[in-house]
Amino acid sequence: MYKVTTDRANAIVEFVLDGVVSLQDMQDFVVQMEKATVSLVGREIKVKADVRGFKPGSPEVASMIRGIQEFGIKNGVKRVAELVESEIVALQLNRVARESGTDKILRRFWEDDSAREWLINGDPKS
Repeated sequence: MYKVTTDRANAIVEFVLDGVVSLQDMQDFVVQMEKATVSLVGREIKVKADVRGFKPGSPEVASMIRGIQEFGIKNGVKRVAELVESEIVALQLNRVARESGTDKILRRFWEDDSAREWLINGDPKS
């Protein structure tokens, strides 16, 4: 299962991936993510990725995740907050993020509020 929403006021694309996501669902998810990202082009786009319930998928699913990350970076995504609980999922997503270049703009969170705060305000000024 997946869900994609857009917070236009803060230029945030939010998504949830939950459970084992089928290849067809991933294809539909990619289309929705591309539409949401393109709708914010020209702004500093942020992504909140809730993958706390996501089960590691096939190599094809990982490839599609890498592709959508690359698409996001090319279209103005500047910050990605990932909500994770599983070490296995985190390890799989680490590899995908390194391959797509997303690792440079990614931060992991355990709580929704802190992820959203960082996306909107960035790092606190020292």
